[in-house]
Amino acid sequence: MTEPTMRKIRKASLPDDAEKICEVFAAAKRIMRDAGNMNQWHDGYPSIDVVESDLAADGAFVVEDSGRIVAYFAFLPSPEPTYSAIFDGEWVDDVLPYHVIHRIASVPDAHGIFDSVMNFCFNTEQNIRMDTHRDNYIMQHLIERYGFDYCGIIYLKNGDERLAYQRVISTFLPPSI
Repeated sequence: MTEPTMRKIRKASLPDDAEKICEVFAAAKRIMRDAGNMNQWHDGYPSIDVVESDLAADGAFVVEDSGRIVAYFAFLPSPEPTYSAIFDGEWVDDVLPYHVIHRIASVPDAHGIFDSVMNFCFNTEQNIRMDTHRDNYIMQHLIERYGFDYCGIIYLKNGDERLAYQRVISTFLPPSI
C-alpha cells in the first residue's frame, strides 16, 4: 500500500520556483491542446513576468505534492479591471469585495488540484470570481461542478472574450460529487 500524498499550498517564491512553475505551465498547455483548446495561452503566456506580477499583488501560489510542485494559481484581491464591465449577464453580487482565481495550471499526474485550490480559496474568501476561455471545456466543467454561477462575458485588455463566473457563499461546503 502506498503512503498518501502530502499536499501543501504555499506562496510561490522567485527565483526558486521559476523553473518548476514554467514546467507546470507547459504541462497545462499540453493538457489544453490535447482537449481541443487550441486558442488559449499563446505567445509565451503565462510567463514568469506574470508570476512576478501575481507575487507583487501577494497572490502567487504553488501546490506541492510531497514537496514536488504540481500546480500554480493566482488568487488576487478585487478589483479585477477586466471585470468592471460584463456583457450578456450580470454578477451574482457586484457590491462586496471579492477575490479572483486566475491561471490554474497543473501537471497531468496530479489529481484533485481544483478541489484543493477551491478549498484553500474559500477558506480565505467567500466571494470568488473566475473566468475561462470558451474552448476550455475542462475548466468550465470544474467551475460549474463547484457551484459557480455563469454570469456573462468579460473582455481581457487585449479584447479576447472570456466566460465569467462567480460564487458567493456564507459558509464553505465542499461540492457533492
